[in-house]
This record gives sequence, structure tokens and C-alpha cells, in this order.
Amino acid sequence: MEKTSSFPDKDAVRSRIEDLPIRVVSPKIGVFTRLQNIWVFRELLVSMVRKELRIKYKNSVLGFMWSLLNPALYLVIYYIVFQKILKNNMPLFAIFLLCGLLVWNFFSNALSSATTTVVNNAGIVKKVAFPREILALASVGAALIFFLLQACVLILALMVFQVVPAFGYLWLVPFALLALVFFASALAIALSAINVYLRDTQHLMELVLLAWFWGTPIVYPFQEIGVRLAQKHLIFLYFLNPVTVIVLTFQRALYAKMSYLDTSGKVTLLLPTYSPEWFVIQLLIVICVSAVLFIGALMLFGRLEGNFAEEL
Repeated sequence: MEKTSSFPDKDAVRSRIEDLPIRVVSPKIGVFTRLQNIWVFRELLVSMVRKELRIKYKNSVLGFMWSLLNPALYLVIYYIVFQKILKNNMPLFAIFLLCGLLVWNFFSNALSSATTTVVNNAGIVKKVAFPREILALASVGAALIFFLLQACVLILALMVFQVVPAFGYLWLVPFALLALVFFASALAIALSAINVYLRDTQHLMELVLLAWFWGTPIVYPFQEIGVRLAQKHLIFLYFLNPVTVIVLTFQRALYAKMSYLDTSGKVTLLLPTYSPEWFVIQLLIVICVSAVLFIGALMLFGRLEGNFAEEL
């Protein structure tokens, strides 16, 4: 008598498994562990920053000199256009512009590059095990290097135009830079994960950054809009933009000109007359908010990275 096996047919089981929908569940890694992993892989982070720098100017003759030429060209053009042709009475408008533009170039470049970094590095994301947050942080690190290079142009411009910084506020600049890096890192990690699932994010960011630029007092003085908002008791709306506080810190410390006489002999205010203590408080608020956003970004990244391989 022939015995029948109690085990199901292997081919039938394999067929049923293949028909099931696949859902990869991300391992539950805590925020503290993720921070530890970033520190453990810090050498990889440095290597990826170097890679970002090499890729940007690959096969370029001038290399990093292009990073210096960009702000230098802005400085020359705006000096000629606004100071010589349009006869803008605002003293050294080109220096004022460069103080804010330096901050914005870092912020914009960091977010634009970080948003697409996971998608652009799909090959290693699917094959190599490492903290994927490092990809976004590498974009921020590369943008920071370019910021430091462009800062040399600003320092040279201050020397050429004999602009004396406000030494009572100059010590605030490192804190402002720390707040900027922290805030950009938090947004970079979140955007890099979201863009894997919603590829329109990278295109949306172009529009958001454009609007964000004109919502920050870079091309125009803070007082142009600040006075009107203060009259309506809405000045707090201006400071909901963390980049505004950081730009104002750079302008107050490096440009250091509070007002000027216009053609009618009227005194026009350029920058707010807040004390260094006010700037410290505002920068600490930005840093604290950035810390919360950074933790939230790590949590979001952890929830989304489980299906990166499937989406990529």
C-alpha cells in the first residue's frame, strides 16, 4: 500500500510564497543607537564628504576655485550695478548682500544635494550595510566646506572695502553657524528619506527654496518689512523663519552698519538694534528647535528606510 506524505508539496508552497505581497519591516533602532552608529561610521562620513567634493569638480581645471569665483562674481556685479549704475545710497550694498548670501548658499546647496542623495546612491544603499543617514550628512558636510571657502571671499572683501566688523557681536558668528548646520542637517535627513518615496520632493524643494530666499532678509534690509510687521505686532512671524535669525547675526556682526542717510536726508534703518543677549537667546531657540527636528528626522528616516531597496 502506497503511503501518502503529510507534508505539502514544495513547489506549491514556493508558489504561494511568491504570490504573497512583500513588505520589508525596518528594524527597531532607537535614536540614541542611530546617533552612536553615525559616530562609529564617522570615517565613512568624512570619506563621503570627500567623494562629494571630488564629484562636483571632476575633470575641472580650476576645481575649488569655482567656489570662490561664484561669490566673488556676485560681489563685483552687485557693486557695479547698485553702487555705480543705480546709485544705491545704502553703503556697501555688495558686502551686505554677501553676508546673507553666504548663509543662503550653504543652506540651499545642502538641502538640494541631500534631497536626492539616497536616490543617487541607490547602488550602495541596496548592497552595503551602513547608516544611510550619513549620505544626507555628507551633503551637508560638503556644503560646509564650500561655505568655508566662500567665507574667504567675504573676509577679503571686508579687508578691501575696509569694513570694520562689530566686535561685540563677532563672537556670535560661530554659534550662528552651528545653528545653521544643525537646522540644515535635520531637514536634509528628513528630505532624503521622503524623496525616495515621493520623487516630486526634489522639484518641490526648488520652488520652496525660491520662496524661502525672498522671505529671508538677504537682498533687502530686515527693517524694510520688520518695521511694518512691528507696527501690527506681527514681528514674531518674521522670526518663525530660523534662517532669518542666522542671516541677521552674520549681517550684524560683519556688515555692522545700522543705518544710513537717504537722498532726502532721512535716516533709514537697516538692521535691528537688538543686543548681543537677544541674538544669543534667538540662536539658542533655533538650536533647540533644530535638535527636536533632528531627532524627529532620525525617527522618520528609521521608519522609511526599511523599504528603500524596494523603492529604489
